[in-house]
Amino acid sequence: FAVPRYTFGYTVNQPIADILKHDYGVSYSVIRNIGRFTLQPVQIKKDRIILYQGAVNEGRYFENLIPAMKWVDAPLHIYGDGNFLEQTKELISKNALENKVFLKGKIVPSELPPITASAMIGITLFENTGQSNYLSLSNRFFDYMQAGLPQLCSDYPCYRELNNIYGVGILIVDHSPVNIARILNNLLENEVLYKRLQENCISASSKLNWENEEITLLGFYKKILN
Repeated sequence: FAVPRYTFGYTVNQPIADILKHDYGVSYSVIRNIGRFTLQPVQIKKDRIILYQGAVNEGRYFENLIPAMKWVDAPLHIYGDGNFLEQTKELISKNALENKVFLKGKIVPSELPPITASAMIGITLFENTGQSNYLSLSNRFFDYMQAGLPQLCSDYPCYRELNNIYGVGILIVDHSPVNIARILNNLLENEVLYKRLQENCISASSKLNWENEEITLLGFYKKILN
């Protein structure tokens, strides 16, 4: 493996840095992949849209999320493409959800922020099929947060750590369709909970952004180049 040959390096989160330390004896810094501070104006959520943005890939719980929408009084908009797209279409058809779950396809990244901000709830779900998913810290987690968008998220280490500090979403262990629907309905109907999570998103965005993260990155290079 090449990793031990590199004395200096950085990775995307602390759990992965811990593994590199344990397996290879290298101490890597953590530079998280967070977008720039682009908090969108908080909008009135007239259409109560539930949003998934990102790769429509295997291992993202579409098999559970799509059926869950039968019991949720709101549409689900899916932006993206991937290796599970055809199966997702089949799930929509099988559950007769053509009028509730909409595949929006791929769009230009610059067009996505206002779309994200117009939604009401974001979705960040991963199956625990390996360390890549279990130790993930996806871009969409931060994108939803910066859009003032409470989210439903898998209860995995990196998300749990940040949510314990900032409280920007609801984490779940039980990914069954019934439980997904229950939590989505609570977010849709519990105005006190929703407002608290939304305010937390706005507050967290001033701290979790690339403007702050790049300070750590510049410090990393300054340390090794001096």
